[in-house]
Amino acid sequence: MGLRERKKERTKTALLDAGIDLFLSQGYEATTVDQIAAEVDVSTRTFFRYFSSKEEVALCLPAEEQEAFLAALAERPESESPFTALVRTGRARLALLRELDETDASRLLKVQRLIQTTPALVASRMRLIVHNERRLLAEVARRQGRCPADLRAQLVVSVFLAMTMACYGDCPQDPAALAGRYESLLALAEDSLRPGWDLPAPDQAGPDPAVADPAVADRPAGEAAKVVVG
Repeated sequence: MGLRERKKERTKTALLDAGIDLFLSQGYEATTVDQIAAEVDVSTRTFFRYFSSKEEVALCLPAEEQEAFLAALAERPESESPFTALVRTGRARLALLRELDETDASRLLKVQRLIQTTPALVASRMRLIVHNERRLLAEVARRQGRCPADLRAQLVVSVFLAMTMACYGDCPQDPAALAGRYESLLALAEDSLRPGWDLPAPDQAGPDPAVADPAVADRPAGEAAKVVVG
């Protein structure tokens, strides 16, 4: 990374830290973009070179992690079954979580606390999760050779995301504990699920006709399943 890129990264991190600290100290709703920029001694115009809004500041780390997860998943070997690819991607991300230094770990925990205590951010986070769910579904369906409307693809993504939500539902107060909880859930899922459950049966070809309706395919995995089963 060149000098200019390092400077830009430092400015972005400074804005992120200033925003998080202001959100926690005076409230998310009460904090303005001007205040965040002033904390870093930059102009509002400079702020908007890095973030489109204060919401993007608050959700920066979750959004970046989702992008990193999807990129890592796409690089998993095609020989891996969909759920195996998801689990192994999760483990690779866990390794990075365990290696966070004190500053990065503290920042992560602040963001988690901020989101959990701010209703507006809870709603925004859910929209981010739904968007991520659709992208995960597209990758899982591709690996299965099916379309995103396929019930098995919907189930694989729903199981994986439910496991992830269980991990964060009662969030441990340090990244190492969070990583340990996540690993326990991954291991439990692997032990509980029959090998091959996430792959189409050999005699199946093309999308499940029961869910071929495009309106269903556009819904999040859990919602599509509800439509199909009534």
